[in-house]
Amino acid sequence: MTIFIAADHRGLELKNKIIDYLHEKNIRVEDLGAYEYNIEDDYPDFAQKVTQAVLQNPNDFLGIIICGSGVGMTIAANRHQGIRCGLGFNEQQVKHARENDHINVLSLASDFTNFEAAVKLTEIFIFSKPKEDEKYLRRIKKLDSF
Repeated sequence: MTIFIAADHRGLELKNKIIDYLHEKNIRVEDLGAYEYNIEDDYPDFAQKVTQAVLQNPNDFLGIIICGSGVGMTIAANRHQGIRCGLGFNEQQVKHARENDHINVLSLASDFTNFEAAVKLTEIFIFSKPKEDEKYLRRIKKLDSF
């Protein structure tokens, strides 16, 4: 499994801390930017980089995107067919979203999520498995037909 991660300027610090943490846990992670603080960068650019990477191999790739509110990145990511991005705000919600809604991209809000919470949400996202019951697969199929 590979985790692709990106953030705009508001999520840059949290992204870098998460990358360091994932490296310590020997989880393969690829940084798709931002690489330096630039108040003029635009979150849609980073969401697109992650979604394009995840769509190359949706069975083995996951994405994490970070901006100030998490909302802009979520909107941008969900414009790509085959991407199911959820804004993570607590552990139970992320687990439910990964298992039942098959999210393949997690969006985090750097303005509202501290590092410790972000690590927990990231771990739950990575290690929870989507449920394969017919009703969940049927719903995903419907989403992919839009």
